[in-house]
Order: sequence, then C-alpha cells, then structure tokens
Amino acid sequence: MRIGIVTSGGDCPGLNAVIRGAVLHGQESYGHAFMGFRGGWRGATLGDAIPLTRQTVRGISKLGGTIIGTSRTNPWEFGGEGAVKDSMERLGVDAIMAVGGDGTLAVAKRLHEAGIPMVGVPKTIDNDLNATDMTFGFDTAVSIATDAMDRLRTTGDSHGRCMVAEVMGRNAGWIALHSGMAAGAHAILIPERRTTADELVGWVESAKLRGRAPLVVVAEGFVLEGEVAAHSGRGLDAFGRPRLGGIGERVAELIESRTGIETRSTLLGHIQRGGVPTAYDRVLATRFGMSAVDLAEQGSWGSMVALRGTSVIEVDLTDALDEPKTVTESRYLEAQRLFG
Repeated sequence: MRIGIVTSGGDCPGLNAVIRGAVLHGQESYGHAFMGFRGGWRGATLGDAIPLTRQTVRGISKLGGTIIGTSRTNPWEFGGEGAVKDSMERLGVDAIMAVGGDGTLAVAKRLHEAGIPMVGVPKTIDNDLNATDMTFGFDTAVSIATDAMDRLRTTGDSHGRCMVAEVMGRNAGWIALHSGMAAGAHAILIPERRTTADELVGWVESAKLRGRAPLVVVAEGFVLEGEVAAHSGRGLDAFGRPRLGGIGERVAELIESRTGIETRSTLLGHIQRGGVPTAYDRVLATRFGMSAVDLAEQGSWGSMVALRGTSVIEVDLTDALDEPKTVTESRYLEAQRLFG
C-alpha cells in the first residue's frame, strides 16, 4: 500500500515525529510506501508530493514544524474530492493519513464520506479536540509559554508593573490554564469563563497590595465583559473563522485605566508552536504515527488515533468533531483559588 501523508492547518511541534514514526513502522512492519503531500490539502489537490523514505525522515523527530509543509487551504477551492482522487490516482496513492486539528479532520471526514480511504491523527497545541486526552504540541506550547511568563515576571518585579501575557486558545483555555498555573499567575482569563472587569481588577489589586507585580494570562479567545465575540481585527482565515489576537493589549489598557498600575502586554503568538518539541510530544507523536499506520493496515477507514489514559486507541473521526474539549468549571475554579 502507498499512503499519502498530509499535515494541514497550523504548524505544531511533533509533526515530524508523526511522519517519522509512520514511515519507519509502515516500511519495516508492513512494507508500505509513503508520499508526503506538500503544503497541506493544497498538495493533495494539486498532486504536489514527495517520496518519504527511511533516509528522508532520518533525524527529524527533534525538528519543529513539518518537512512537508502545511497551509490552511480549503480543498474545495481547488476541486475538492475530485481533485484529490485524481492526484492519488496519478501518484499511485491508495490512502491518506491526515494530521491536523478540527479543520483538517473535518476535511478528512468529508473526503472519507466521498469514498477516499482516510485515517486521522489529532494535532493541535490547544488540546481542544474531543475523544483524545492529549494532543501532541500542547506540552511544548505550555512549556514555551511558561518560560516566557517566568521571564515577564522578572521584568515586572523590577519595574513594579503588571504584566499581561496573551497566549493561543480560540475556543479553549487549556494553554492559558496550564501555563498560568505553572507560572503562578494572579489571574487567568479564558474563553469558557465570563470574568468581569471588577473580578480582574480585584485580583490585580490584591497582588499589588501584597507587594507583588501582578501577572495576568489571557487566552486569545477571551471575551471582554459587555462584548459578544472575541477580539479580532485581522479578517477571516480560509475556513471563514476570525483571525484572533490583540485581546492582551485591551486587557492591559483596562487594568491600567482602572487601577493606575503601569501595565504592559506581551503577545506570545506563533512562538508557542515553533521550535523543538518536548520529549513528551516527540513520544506521543511517534506513537500516533505508528498507530495510524496500523489503522490503515487494518482498513479502519474514517477512524482516528487517540490517547486514552496511557493507551493509544481507535476512535471514529466524528467523535473528535462533535464539539470542542473545553476547560471545565471545576478545573477553572481549582486554579481560581490561587488568584490575587
């Protein structure tokens, strides 16, 4: 069997480890061959692909990003399932392994329903996909964000300023929650929780009164009191979703105007998903790649690998797409006890 691999959507630490795990296991255990579609679904629709061999994937687990590239291409802008089928036929590809988040897996599900043999691998630094306890990339993103916040605290302490750190998290605040708790944040603002300005100001002033330089962590999808949608000033992406970013600056302005405390905002942005993956993410990604090849060997089309406890299991693609996995009230309240 020849399997085409697609890495689509935002890049993520661990993607190369998935590719390596799939290729090495597939070749050695089953004799499968692999092609890498370049640039996500764009490559799959245009037939732009490269062979993936043991030599090609040598030493790539420690590298960030993806050697075959990615994009947020909507394949139905380039011919949809018809174009993908034509590309597969020209290249002799029998099935596709789609590695990505909710957008990528939604495309994979639709292509599977159109008759294309498809298996999925969940990927998102936001850790917001249902049916899997953890996605690779999340641990790396949290580690990067925590390190940045530790650095912000030293400059905040030196100047007596309040520091606001904006992290990724469109619909789910897992990065904000974990990195904020790890860094000892005095307030964490997430999309799942409607936090009032009075609550936020109370936490900041409480920390300041105790002689601390307040640290506030905010997820990009947080909605300010009195507003109905997350802050977005950069238009829409290829799938029609608002491009988020900039809420940290607005939170900083609110804090300074209400408290008089000099406040600075830092947008961590894409630095959270760049660089080398942590050991945890390399191992999880490798296991996911190997298990996805097992699904293809078994003909379990329309399914996805997932982590349940410490075991990698098979789930239906639909299970990952029903609704996002968001921070529960109990988890937020657990962190909130430490605010202020």
